[in-house]
Amino acid sequence: MAKRIESAQNKLVKRLNGLRLRKNREKENVFVAEGIRFVSEIPEDWPVECFVVSQEFAAAHDLTDWERRAQTFLVSNSLFQEVSETENPQGILAVCGKISYDTGELLEKKNAFFLLAEEMNDPGNLGTVIRTADACGVDAVFLSKGSVDLYHPKTLRATMGSVFHLPIFQNVSLPEAANALRERGIPLYAAHLRGRQYPYGLNLRRACAFLIGNEARGLSEEAAALCDSYVKLPMPGQAESLNVSIAAGVLMYEVVRQRCIPRQT
Repeated sequence: MAKRIESAQNKLVKRLNGLRLRKNREKENVFVAEGIRFVSEIPEDWPVECFVVSQEFAAAHDLTDWERRAQTFLVSNSLFQEVSETENPQGILAVCGKISYDTGELLEKKNAFFLLAEEMNDPGNLGTVIRTADACGVDAVFLSKGSVDLYHPKTLRATMGSVFHLPIFQNVSLPEAANALRERGIPLYAAHLRGRQYPYGLNLRRACAFLIGNEARGLSEEAAALCDSYVKLPMPGQAESLNVSIAAGVLMYEVVRQRCIPRQT
């Protein structure tokens, strides 16, 4: 049965407010998933510390499944509003643990498909890229040092639950990642305005990786130099560049096209 919390001075309420800060999320190795759809996406084997629901949510939903899985707390609508990160909260959130993945095992996968990003700063863009990577069957996403926090509430919401579906690594050293790919013969392509070839001419049926850059600056010269070659996207219009999440989506879907759509003879 859900345990009722009525005071804003309760330890859990204070903790939830503290988890708004990245340093606290990293210290405790947890993050907050909020909203009925997002919480429903949590896999059965994913560690969940607790659920928190509002009175309004509890009145409209059967809490049996939540209570079976983890300690569930009931708070007033106003108290839930206080701990929520959204303007119009749906009345349910979960405190989730973070999961670690084995990079070595992923790198050895046959025809692996990776996406690397340098200093992506916008939570919405990052979340969109992760959601698209999930849809395209990317095996792992690597985020360089200086990128926005994967567990920022806006990033999590933009993933639409995809954060639970594929390995994502933060604070990655791009030189180390590039060396690991090179040791395994996996080509790393830079999405770059100075590219001289389109991705459509590459053999992306084999293992491959793309590196995308910062929203405002693109790739740094240091990061671009780590790549085996530059690729570009055709832009017959007058725009000078594409939004990074759009560009990443086009590149990832070219891999999908080559791997999933039968060749015509």
